[in-house]
Amino acid sequence: MTEVLHAVENGVSWITLNRPEAMNAVTWDQRERIVALLAEASADPAVRAVVITATGRGFCAGADLRGGPSAAGGERVQGDVARMIRRGAQRFVEAVLDCEKPVIAAVNGTAAGIGAHLAFACDLVLAAESAAFVEVFVRRGIVPDGGGAYLLPRLVGPQRAKELMFFGDALPAADAAALGLVNRVVPAEDLEKTARAWAERLAQGPTRALALTKQLVNASLDTDRATAFAAEAAAQELCMTTRDAQEGVAAFVERRTPSYEGR
Repeated sequence: MTEVLHAVENGVSWITLNRPEAMNAVTWDQRERIVALLAEASADPAVRAVVITATGRGFCAGADLRGGPSAAGGERVQGDVARMIRRGAQRFVEAVLDCEKPVIAAVNGTAAGIGAHLAFACDLVLAAESAAFVEVFVRRGIVPDGGGAYLLPRLVGPQRAKELMFFGDALPAADAAALGLVNRVVPAEDLEKTARAWAERLAQGPTRALALTKQLVNASLDTDRATAFAAEAAAQELCMTTRDAQEGVAAFVERRTPSYEGR
């Protein structure tokens, strides 16, 4: 069975976790494949948006470390765990944050642990009504990894983030939307259709402008005003050299709908 399904349709790269029997607990090999697909999406001009979703009842039940580099046995030495986290969960989340195309999470079921952080790293989050998000780490006596303590406070503030992480309770999709973790909650049967509509709309947009906008927003909470304003000005300078920017201005002047090429 192919554990990560992949297809490019209408400018959208569809990445689908496919271990439904394990609630899509993500293996090392799956992470490596998804990291590679996100890098390919950045470099491929034919790909202008990405959707990450899953088969079955679960979106991603967390990490399945069996079969990873640390599973070969032998004595664990100091530094092994930190190295594994850097190369695994953190690199996984960074691949989403650094992807140069907009990434949509279509969360079909439970997103726990690194599965929740995978969704929170995406630019837009759609969730089925049956979906839930779980900061499961405290139940295992460990700290949130995969960027959780970085992502969550920026999305919901430190107090809410600590509540979710300290207790580890399941957060239903509707409550996640109320906190701002989810853009829209839809019936399960409408999830793929909605994700397709959103992704294909993004795929028809000015791709480089979207990439630069993503970079500016993601960096904004880590920078002072002067740095943010300088980055904005530099990004606009770059953006104005694109064919899409020229098309956008021409379409405005000519009072017509722009036709963007993603270049």
